[in-house]
Amino acid sequence: MINLKSIKRKSIELAPENLTKTEFINSDQRSLLVIQPKVAELDLINWATNNRSWIENELLKYGALLFRSFQLNNQTEFEQFIQAISGELLDYSYRSTPRTLVNGKIYTSTEYPAEQFIPLHNEMSYARNWAMKIWFYCVKPAQKSGETPIADSRKVFKKISPQIRERFIDQQIMYVRNYGRGLDLDWQNVFQTNKQSVVESYCCQAGIEFKWVTENHLITSQICQAVATHPITKEILWFNQAHLFHISNLPFKIRESLLSMMPEQDLPRNAFYGDGTPIENSIIEEINDIYRQEAITFTWQVGDILMLDNMLFAHGRNPFVGSRKVLVGMA
Repeated sequence: MINLKSIKRKSIELAPENLTKTEFINSDQRSLLVIQPKVAELDLINWATNNRSWIENELLKYGALLFRSFQLNNQTEFEQFIQAISGELLDYSYRSTPRTLVNGKIYTSTEYPAEQFIPLHNEMSYARNWAMKIWFYCVKPAQKSGETPIADSRKVFKKISPQIRERFIDQQIMYVRNYGRGLDLDWQNVFQTNKQSVVESYCCQAGIEFKWVTENHLITSQICQAVATHPITKEILWFNQAHLFHISNLPFKIRESLLSMMPEQDLPRNAFYGDGTPIENSIIEEINDIYRQEAITFTWQVGDILMLDNMLFAHGRNPFVGSRKVLVGMA
């Protein structure tokens, strides 16, 4: 006769593939791995907690993961999902684009007008410190378009001509920003403070040169990397935002209007070679064209979560029609 009291319970851990299925968004490219549940009502947060190492390994392998068809109800659960994988989230500090804090450390995606295309870029690559991971949560897809194209930073690096790569590697990139003219984000928004002393302390720690022209007019400049090496995979990546900050990124009419009012060095933002000389428009166009060639696009579905290794993959935003709500978290 079996003594039931003597039987000890054993915990059973199911392998990730027993509860989920994977496929590529485009089988030809083998990029952007889509992860979906095999069983109904699979708890994504609990599953992520138990399979953190697997998720980390898949992210390093592919650089981009899309979690689809899971039951995730709101921004609080989105933040909990990120915490299950990477712990504490990061604040969006030293800002480059307008965002709104939604809850905890979850933000809206960049709040540029719907008709504006946001070129592909690695988050915070205009600085010397950045988030290693970034997540996008689709609360509401646009009525039309509004995709978040992504591109492999390793492939972008390889496609750029060696002469251009070497010049950027040697000279790096200087980012110059003018705050307080009412034409871009003001310094209070960028640095998230109203105190000049806090701005100055941040700049000194970050290696940013600064000058107060007036009490509200601040000029900063910083020389940063054009190319980076991933700390884990050791792969070489194109990692900067020269093409976003460069004057040629502005629509022609806006650019001409600004230049009729002020010299180029007084523009709200611009990018130069590290020695301060202008970057040729033709080189920026070549870089933009390579990003277009490497762009991977998918159609957002409600509840989708896109997870990127922020160094391995760049992201952008296509213009859209109708309302669109995509939230962002970084860690």
